[in-house]
Amino acid sequence: MSKSISMNPANDTATVDGAAFRAPPHNAEAEQALLGAILINNRNYERVSEFLQPEHFATPVHGRIYDLCGQLINKGQQADPITLRLYLEGGLAENGGFAYLTALARPVAGIIDVSHYGRMIHDLHLRRSLIAFGEDMVNDAFAASVDLGATQQIESAEQKLYDLATTGRAEGGLQTFATALTAAVQMAEIAHKRDGRLSGITTGFVDINQKLGGLHPSDLVIIAARPAMGKTALVTNIAFNAAYERLRRGVEHGAQVAFFSLEMSSDQLAARILSANTHISSHKMRTGTLNEDEFHRLAQAMPELERLPLFIDDTPGLTVSAIRTRARRLKRQVGLDLIVIDYLQLLSSPPGRQGENRVQELSEITRGLKILAKELRVPVVALSQLSRAVEGRDDKRPLLSDLRESGSIEQDADVVMFIFREEYYLERAEPPLRAGESDDKHNDRKLKWQEQLDKVRNKAEVIVAKQRHGPTGGVELYFSGEFTEFRDLDQQHLSDTPPY
Repeated sequence: MSKSISMNPANDTATVDGAAFRAPPHNAEAEQALLGAILINNRNYERVSEFLQPEHFATPVHGRIYDLCGQLINKGQQADPITLRLYLEGGLAENGGFAYLTALARPVAGIIDVSHYGRMIHDLHLRRSLIAFGEDMVNDAFAASVDLGATQQIESAEQKLYDLATTGRAEGGLQTFATALTAAVQMAEIAHKRDGRLSGITTGFVDINQKLGGLHPSDLVIIAARPAMGKTALVTNIAFNAAYERLRRGVEHGAQVAFFSLEMSSDQLAARILSANTHISSHKMRTGTLNEDEFHRLAQAMPELERLPLFIDDTPGLTVSAIRTRARRLKRQVGLDLIVIDYLQLLSSPPGRQGENRVQELSEITRGLKILAKELRVPVVALSQLSRAVEGRDDKRPLLSDLRESGSIEQDADVVMFIFREEYYLERAEPPLRAGESDDKHNDRKLKWQEQLDKVRNKAEVIVAKQRHGPTGGVELYFSGEFTEFRDLDQQHLSDTPPY
């Protein structure tokens, strides 16, 4: 039984037995005109090559001609019908062979707006890609998958849409030194005008700010330590300090913060912030043993703290792609200035990549976070664990080499900071009574140990082990384990006076 087919050339539609069929959007004439302009004047290729790729052409032979033109031009050779003929012999047979190349290079093609035609071809490619993307999304939604749930499909779809939206953008490339110099002077002017002389986002710690100049856009900052050193406490304090500065002084200061907590729940993080700012033990909050004064201090702190521009995502097992999607969404909706991730080793590999070498997986993760920082132009602060090699040394201060087991963390990071608390190790090194040792000698050793412990009590050292744009070295901070709080080391903070 024959089928009835009717064509409508005006809009590239056809009807097959009454059912409408639409051809994917394309413009063969625009592709021909662009190729002709390049064949007449090879310099036209430079005007479109940064965003237009061979696969963007709807007609395969046009994509092949464009690709060969690029190969010849990049080698310093001439691309014209004669030089292309050798490479396309046979491939152009159905289009008319050499005569087709000659027809493309007609004089009128040399006067078109090459950039406009290139953008038109690229736009049509995006439209065809959107059609294919929509079909794939529908098919994926119909297909049941244990590994890919609906939420993961949505995040994957957002990522593909974003990639599609950004492909072909010619935002990069070479710029004059004058442009770069102006940006550098503007950054210095910002630092000069701000209190504390910061060009970046405040950490809330005077000495760390002086060492780093704040947290800078596009930087990947790694804070690493062994367990119980206070990694989460420090990064929570930094996130709070930056958000509180924004709340207190307005949009020109501080930051809107996205905190991705893969280990602790959002209410646990909120309890830590409450504890640090009211000097009320979070344990007492959890167990309901607050007295009237403590409950009053909590009530006083709540109205201000609940307005913090701090957003917490405690979804476990996030991938870098999921973080990118959610961070972009937040930046689009309300703005975003700082991303915090607790912590690297709990991030998941992309679907289909699980089970690979974990060092390679972490290398991909850190590269992805660095790309995210540059893409969104915000600092990304990520926590990381250290290898157990630290525990086997007499001097337990961390070294950059302790990160080597974690892939390319040291390589990708702009800043690497370690947290070291000698108090933690000394508390576990109380001198035991040795065999045959007198009580007096043992007490002498114990007294010296106690003196050492008293010297380092409530003290932490933040070691800036790597900084691409500034000095390295150590900074001392005050630390309270009871309130999971870091502060500048001075007498006021050592007196433990609550802010509320």
